[in-house]
Formats: sequence, structure tokens, C-alpha cells
Amino acid sequence: MSDRYGRDVLAGDWKAPRGGRATPIEAETGLVVEDVQTGWCGAVVAVEKAGGMQVVHLEDRRGRVRGFPLGPGFLVEGRPAVLTAPTARAKADLAAAKAASGRTASGSIAAPRTPARVARRSRLFVEGRHDAELVEKVWGDDLRVEGVVVEMLDGVDDLAALIRDFAPTADRRMGVLVDHLVPGTKEYRVVEEARRVRPYAAHVCIVGHPYVDVWQSVRPERLGWEAWPVIPRGTSWKHGILAELGWPHDTQADVARGWKRILSTVRSYADLEPELLGRVEELIDFVTVGASGGPLGEQGG
Repeated sequence: MSDRYGRDVLAGDWKAPRGGRATPIEAETGLVVEDVQTGWCGAVVAVEKAGGMQVVHLEDRRGRVRGFPLGPGFLVEGRPAVLTAPTARAKADLAAAKAASGRTASGSIAAPRTPARVARRSRLFVEGRHDAELVEKVWGDDLRVEGVVVEMLDGVDDLAALIRDFAPTADRRMGVLVDHLVPGTKEYRVVEEARRVRPYAAHVCIVGHPYVDVWQSVRPERLGWEAWPVIPRGTSWKHGILAELGWPHDTQADVARGWKRILSTVRSYADLEPELLGRVEELIDFVTVGASGGPLGEQGG
């Protein structure tokens, strides 16, 4: 028998707002939310106590960070949400998920937990601190398993002399990663000279990426860009990038903090450009091959 009077409009949760009732959601890092009052949309980067209350910090697509009181007044995927502090259980579940994936940040199959291998005599050299920190973040687990130490060169202006000082051999190889290695550049001429140093050439692998700085090897999407901006000649590249992001950029301390923020957006190898990935993998293979294994003397650029 049909209901001639229709549905009872008072049945159910008739007091609920049109968009639905707010759902409690833990403010986990990376969760994208919108503040209803201001329209500010961003990813959760931190939750902390400030002024006697809990505050959630949201980073928008241009890298600007703004704090809001933790609690109601947010939208997640367009639906009302009450943000709550991440629990220890949530953090443990995330760690377990990463462990279950069986992969390191570089995409390698994770080895069982064992003490780091005794360091090899071979070394992997990079130009500066930022290069070393990026390599550590993505390939650190692999390097510890292989016993490879990364050292900083503080530039490659006298790379030939550095090779002579290191004096590489068949079981003490030298891998070098160079920034902005493209034909016609100063770096290209320096590397060409270094590759001719005898009698060490067969035990040295020098490769490079095309980017002005290793920062640029981070996919621009991680910073909300479609492409890295072009910085005018005469302007410090790093300072110019930070200015484009709207971040402080007047001092070296600002540059260091800016790099930390960029580095924090890198979660795995998938957040890096292939031009860097291939070169680092090549160097790791070169310095970990046995003394009698693998081709020698054939270096890429």
C-alpha cells in the first residue's frame, strides 16, 4: 500500500546542515583541508600547542603557511570536518604501512633491519650540503646497507686536483655528482679536464644533472608549480626562488630554512626528476661493484 502522505519530514536527522554533519578527522601530515571562514586551503604540515590551544598549520600551493585553531570549521573533500590531533595509533599505523610496503624511499626492496655495513673504501662525492641531504633522504637506507659514504666537495672548480688527492684504485673508486653539467658551461669544462686525469680515469665516474642547483631536481608540483620559474641573470638563483615562493630570502639562514622546507616535500624517489635519479643510481652501482666486476672508464654526462 502506497504512503499517500509521503515521507515524514521529521524522520531521521532533520536538524543536520545541508552539507551534512561535521566528521572528526585526524590532522595527519599531508591532509588537504579548507578553512570555512577564510577559504584558506592547504595541506597539514604541523599540529602544535600555542597560546594554550592546539593549532594546525596549513601550507597552500604557493608554500605559504598559516595557523588555525584545531577543531571545527574545516572542509575535507568538500564535507564538514572537525580536525583532531593525530593519535599515537595513527602514527604507528603509518609506520607499519611503510614497513609493510617493503620499499625504501629510493624504491629499492627494503633489506631486513641490520647494522650498517662497514664503510667501503670507495666514496660518493657531491658538490655541497644540500646535495648530500637530498641523497641521504632518498638513498640513505640503500647507502648504509652498501656501506657507501657520501662526502661533500664544496664545489668542483679544482676537481682534477681532488681526484689526484683521493688517488682512486680498482677497489677504491670515486663517484662524483656535478650540478648543471651541460655543454658550454664552466662545470662541463672542469669535468672534461678531470676525466683525463691519469692514471685514475678508469676508477672515477663523473656524472651530472642539467639543473642549475639540486633544488631544481625536486618536481615542481611538490611546490605547487607547473615548472620552476626562470630567475633573471644577476639575481642569486636560490634567493630568487625563495622570493617566488613568498618565503624569507634575505640571509643565508633564510636560504637554509627554505631548503629544509623544499626537502620536506620530498617523500620518495617519485618526487624527483629522472635526470637526477638515473645519475645517482649510476654512481651507486659504480662505487659498489666488485673490483673485478662491471665496465670501467665509461662515464656518462
